[in-house]
Amino acid sequence: MLTPEKRLLRTLVIAPLLLGSGIAQAEVDTSDWLCESCPFDDGYRAEVDGGITSVSDEAARFGNGTGYDSDGVYLNLDGHGRYVSDDYRLDWYAEDLGLDSRVYEMEAGKQGSFGVRLGYSELPYRRFDTTQTVFNAPLSDVLTLPSGWIPAARTTDMTELGSSLRREDIGSDRQNLEFGASWQPAQALRLFADYRRQNRDGIDITSGTNYTQAAFLPRWIDYTTDQVDTGVRYATERSYLKLAFYGSYFSNQAVSLTWDTPFASTPGTERMQLATPPDNKFQQVSISGSHRAKAWDTVLAFSLASGTGEQDDALLSYTLNPDVPTAPLPTRTLDGEVKTSNYAFTVTSRPLPRARVKIAYRYDERDNATPRFDWNRVVADLSSVTDSEQNIPYSFERSTFSLSGELRVWKDIRVSGGWDRKEVERDFQEVAEQTIDAGWGQLRWRPLAWLDLRLKGGASERDIDRYNEELAASFGQNPLLRKYNLAYRYRSYGELIASITPLESPLSFTMTALYADDRYNKSMLGMTDSEEVRATADLSWAVSENASVYFMAGYDLIDSLQLGSEQFSYWDWSATHEDRFEHLGFGFNWRKSDGKFDLSVDYNRGDGESRVDMYSLSGGDSRLPDLTSTLDSARIEALFRINERLQGTASLRYERFEVEDYALVTPDTISTVLTLGADPYDYDVWAVGLGVRYSFGGGTIELAD
Repeated sequence: MLTPEKRLLRTLVIAPLLLGSGIAQAEVDTSDWLCESCPFDDGYRAEVDGGITSVSDEAARFGNGTGYDSDGVYLNLDGHGRYVSDDYRLDWYAEDLGLDSRVYEMEAGKQGSFGVRLGYSELPYRRFDTTQTVFNAPLSDVLTLPSGWIPAARTTDMTELGSSLRREDIGSDRQNLEFGASWQPAQALRLFADYRRQNRDGIDITSGTNYTQAAFLPRWIDYTTDQVDTGVRYATERSYLKLAFYGSYFSNQAVSLTWDTPFASTPGTERMQLATPPDNKFQQVSISGSHRAKAWDTVLAFSLASGTGEQDDALLSYTLNPDVPTAPLPTRTLDGEVKTSNYAFTVTSRPLPRARVKIAYRYDERDNATPRFDWNRVVADLSSVTDSEQNIPYSFERSTFSLSGELRVWKDIRVSGGWDRKEVERDFQEVAEQTIDAGWGQLRWRPLAWLDLRLKGGASERDIDRYNEELAASFGQNPLLRKYNLAYRYRSYGELIASITPLESPLSFTMTALYADDRYNKSMLGMTDSEEVRATADLSWAVSENASVYFMAGYDLIDSLQLGSEQFSYWDWSATHEDRFEHLGFGFNWRKSDGKFDLSVDYNRGDGESRVDMYSLSGGDSRLPDLTSTLDSARIEALFRINERLQGTASLRYERFEVEDYALVTPDTISTVLTLGADPYDYDVWAVGLGVRYSFGGGTIELAD
């Protein structure tokens, strides 16, 4: 996370290097920038935007994805351009070069012969800037306590807690480097290769426990993922065939986390350790193709893929506690291996002029071939358990068959529908076999050229062979409990969509309404009911040739019921969840009749509220604190054309976000849990920007997608 001064320095260094290749092509004398009729090479066109933005306050969430996470002044540079000569072409694109969300892309090549592509981007993830920790700076995989730290059994008794807390922002930066090339030695043959490297580094949150106490830990992360995608494609007028290889290689620079225990602990447990994501790799070979037959305008498509994922990092010891006797590990490395198979086949056809049919089949298999070993256990780094356990290599097979079609029964009426059947088989889970049958239908009526009505509804039933209560009990579950993703479920829904777009009217209106109902009729404990009601409306109005206005609104309500048991028996408590979300937005765009001034205004407001009402046979009615959030966001952008090449820009952005979340508490609120003390989001931020835009070359720039 860079300071504004470092951002400015990096911009001044990187921006000329990135844009230099494009600006050099234009060969523009800066003394002529204000000339309205200067000669330019018609083979090159570009636009460059430069400006500054002042941010009023520091707010992590405001900078999430944008880089505006600190108060101060930001220098920014954008641009795009194209150079064309005969059959050769060079495109470049740059965005937010002065920010931590910078993007730069460049493509070059010759039509029908070859092409190369280079890209670099960064994405900031900002989670909290109000967090504090007693641990020293986590610059490695070891967290240490201050030299004068005095452990205690409860956070309220930690005498050095207040003086030892220091700020530790939670967030990370992601850097992506991409390179690709293609070569077309013949008209029907194309070879391609793409490489991408993604690096993510920063501070994340994890937790560690020593039986009755726990601490939230600021964990240093440094991940690197390399991806390769290469292959060959042969295509004719009606068919194509592609053979490809894909590889993904993940590397973790900190494969474990070791930390000092902040609580008073038993001798031998002053330092603890846990594993982090291991290095791994996945490789896959695939072949795919399609053919368009003349009969009934039929298209046949298929894909076959086979892959292998492997993980072979060295395992950590059972415990760091030297006072706990343990048996040797049964293996030095897990030697994990997962084999995947994916097959798909699709046929789309038009057997009648008014009818279209689609048939599809897909099969996915995950075969976990990881060896099984007998492992001893150490409970909370305090004592070993003589009973052994085996690691569980989960596997599954999943097949899906779908049939859908559409029929135009009248010039204004179309009827469509479909049916899907999914069968799933699993290993080592409470439900070994599961079948999902789903059907849907839609009626589309367009009685007038400006009116489009759609009514869609459907239902699905997820059935199971049986719920293995013995296996559930072996996992420590109540045998009456049904996991919501494995339980029997009957789902039904209905949706109405209406669009009004008069041909000679400046108004257009769209409305949607949805009702969905989930019933877990065979679950005695767990999720039993869920209902959703959703409605949206959009209105746009072209007031004149130079002005337009839009309005939009949305509402979403989700109710659900959960049953549980305190006594590990039949239900004796229930929880009703109500999640409500509302959204309102409007804006307008206006251009001065002489084309010298543009103005756009946008405003959005979002409200969310979650309520949980509890009922217990032993305690009666109760209610958890409400979870609420309110977001107000406004943006004003203006553009003034000084001449045909030079433009001035101005922007004003405001964002207010307020959250109430009872799960975010101070470090000593919970006596047995040392938290990082993150505050719920509550900020108001203004961002004011000024800039200039200059156009090189001739004509309007229209870059390909």
